[in-house]
Amino acid sequence: MPDKKNFPLRLQQETFDALQKWADDEFRSLNGQIEYLLTQALKKAGRTPGNKK
Repeated sequence: MPDKKNFPLRLQQETFDALQKWADDEFRSLNGQIEYLLTQALKKAGRTPGNKK
């Protein structure tokens, strides 16, 4: 498993609640859901590691 970096993340309560519900609906932890969404956004933008833009 690759190393993971911890960092604090501040969210509006409404955003937090919406993400938590989405994570629950997809049987993921909130952290897992945020990581999944960020990874998908990076792929869509062509900014995954190894991609040069």
